[in-house]
Amino acid sequence: STVGIPGAAPATAAAAGGRGGGRGQTTPATPSTPTTPAVAATATVERARGPEDRPSTTSWLIAADEIQATDRRIETVRSGGITTAVTFPTRGIFAGQGSIIDLLSGERAGEMVLVPSVGQYISLSRGGGGGGGGGGGFPSSLMGTISYIRQIYLDAAHYKLVKDAYAKDPRGIQRPEYDHALEGVLESKRILLPANRLVEIDRMLRFAAELKQPAILYGARESYRPEAVELLKKSGAPVLVSMRWPEPPRDANPEDVDSLQTLETRDQAASAPAVLQKAGVQFALYSDGLDQPRDIQRAVKKAIDAGLAREDAIRALTLAPARIYGVADRVGSIEKGKIANLIVTRGELFDDRTRIEMIFVDGRKYTLAADAAPGGRGPVTDDPGVNR
Repeated sequence: STVGIPGAAPATAAAAGGRGGGRGQTTPATPSTPTTPAVAATATVERARGPEDRPSTTSWLIAADEIQATDRRIETVRSGGITTAVTFPTRGIFAGQGSIIDLLSGERAGEMVLVPSVGQYISLSRGGGGGGGGGGGFPSSLMGTISYIRQIYLDAAHYKLVKDAYAKDPRGIQRPEYDHALEGVLESKRILLPANRLVEIDRMLRFAAELKQPAILYGARESYRPEAVELLKKSGAPVLVSMRWPEPPRDANPEDVDSLQTLETRDQAASAPAVLQKAGVQFALYSDGLDQPRDIQRAVKKAIDAGLAREDAIRALTLAPARIYGVADRVGSIEKGKIANLIVTRGELFDDRTRIEMIFVDGRKYTLAADAAPGGRGPVTDDPGVNR
């Protein structure tokens, strides 16, 4: 199994791996944490920072550096059949770079990492992120945030030109000042941009083209709309569809009346995967903060009930995210030479009564306790009789 993209934790997202029965990856958010013992130990050491006019920017952060191998969420997610995950920092505008990890137990964090950097997570909400500027002020609006992102990429392009010129012949040229914020931007293989509504999908596709950056759109709640499908097909950009399907707020005022568009999106969002599959748009599912196996299974089942074929659902959680993140040569399906990430189930995947019998992560076998509930819920333990 695997996972597809951003989660809700300060350093969380989605993945790529290999489910049982000969299928590849899945899509829940992966466990990572914003602080680790190593980070805490060096917290008092002042680090090089970018200019103070760069608010909510931590582009240099790499999720792999923030992972705690003992995080209990790793076992919880793995017990649902997830073997690999892509995890991202998610705070701030330029939140940082995502990593692909195998969900191993009791390992040093470095041994879990498959790919340390797969892309820069960008949000249009400042979200309390760190960086040069920190508190209030610019950008305080959507237009301001987009202008800020645009300026960062202009600065990064100029910074690279100056660095390249100096590297070619440093004589008589002032040494460029190191800027770790721009270094993080330049190191990113691709960018992830938020787009739920139709207008946002259109805006972010045009914005990515303007920035001349390979982009993945995430969210995509209104990607079931014909206009959105045409935009995505024309652009060729891959899409990560959130499995946190829209629902009415639990504490809603009974006198409030939702708009027709809100009601339609709430009703049709789960059909987006089937619509995209039929149209030939490259997409994957991601957990968007869902980290309980039962919730993930229910979310996938809802997409299946809305028209997505079971085989396509499995692919959207395994091989599809692996291809999107460029790691299908090692994870995402069960093939000779690929990493041994897979699960063995009794019954069809996503059925309520299905039980996960065994989980293999990087060739290591995990078995579920005998009293595990249907669908694979329950504690997972190492099997000492099987070597890695």
